Amino acid sequence: MNRVDGKIAIVTGGARGLGAASAHRLAEAGARIVLTDQRAELGEETAQAIIAAGGEAIFAPHDAASEDDWSRIVALAKSHFGGIDVLVNNAGIGTGGRIDKMALEDWRHLMSINMEGVFLGMKHAIPELRERAHLWEGGGSIINISSIMGFIGDVGSTAYCASKGGVRIGTKAAALECAKLGFNIRVNSVHPGYIETEGLQSAMRAIARSSGDEAKEAARQDMIKATPIGRLGRPGDIANGVLFLASDDSS
Repeated sequence: MNRVDGKIAIVTGGARGLGAASAHRLAEAGARIVLTDQRAELGEETAQAIIAAGGEAIFAPHDAASEDDWSRIVALAKSHFGGIDVLVNNAGIGTGGRIDKMALEDWRHLMSINMEGVFLGMKHAIPELRERAHLWEGGGSIINISSIMGFIGDVGSTAYCASKGGVRIGTKAAALECAKLGFNIRVNSVHPGYIETEGLQSAMRAIARSSGDEAKEAARQDMIKATPIGRLGRPGDIANGVLFLASDDSS
């Protein structure tokens, strides 16, 4: 069933991982995709894969922390497809480090992408979402990808946890604001746990290099134990949730 047939969706950080999985799932369900990422070659590859599978997609390089880039991406969605119906703010980074050792520039860089990128996306997309909200029973939809770390803390992840917690509460405030102002735009956040992505695999390799294979396997088992379903999450698990929130089913 084409649950988002005809909708136009911007998906940031869409070159790989959760963003790519979400873009594929939305396209399979009938959405037209504006895929963005800083990794141009990988992003174009993902867009072409969506097209090869029968979907509609274009790719554009995009720094989520740049307001000029956001203006350009929103204008592209409008000129190429006709507007925006769904925004998936997925772009983010996971730089770690002890709070007493972390450089201020590293903290600010992480916040500029993980928090300011979400703010800028909402700021620039909302006017276009309002323009087309009347076309859909559920109006427009903004989906901000936070993290389980937006609810809990973790050693060596103060900056990341703070950024994802900011996304979580910022999403709630934006949802209330859009409702009070009558914008007909739903705003929700998604909080993935431990997901089997290239990013997680890279982190596992780093543990192996610094502490050995036994430490890597122990860390993996700890993540599995912390996941009630008894296995690591898969990108498709999150993509299914994104599709639901993008569709009128979630209205």
